[in-house]
Amino acid sequence: MTDTTSQTPGGIDLNNPPIARMLAHFTRDLSFENVAVMEGQQVKGNPEIQVNVGMDAKSLGDDRYQVNMKINAKATGEDKTRFLVELDYAGLFTLSNVKKEHLHPFLFIECPRQLLPFARRVLADVTRDGGYPPLMIDNVDFATLYRQRLEAARQQKAEGDAAAAPQV
Repeated sequence: MTDTTSQTPGGIDLNNPPIARMLAHFTRDLSFENVAVMEGQQVKGNPEIQVNVGMDAKSLGDDRYQVNMKINAKATGEDKTRFLVELDYAGLFTLSNVKKEHLHPFLFIECPRQLLPFARRVLADVTRDGGYPPLMIDNVDFATLYRQRLEAARQQKAEGDAAAAPQV
């Protein structure tokens, strides 16, 4: 008989909780284009900054995974691009006590949450070194982002299934 008092409603064993241990983190690729300086623009006022975050993960075997966070930021002002920055930041993780059905959300929510402070620091440093105030991106709610991407994938699949269905 299993003791269910030590489990959450989601079936997580509180005596053996899931653990994501970061083994390493590193910049895979970094690009900073100081467009305003290259074009000789006078930089005035605060730019409008658009930030996009993307995630990818792959298994390396033996409960080891690589999680990649791709952050793109574009600063514009007076209808001109001031700078573009693209960062591909990765972490190597060992996951313990993670059930198979929880693996995907763990890789796309918990692991990126641990990577974000390091990626944020790289973005702040490169923009500051480019002559701008440090770009301090806001916290990212990876759980909400994960749910939005799942819903978008479901809708896309449903639209694909509807388009592939024979017409009567």
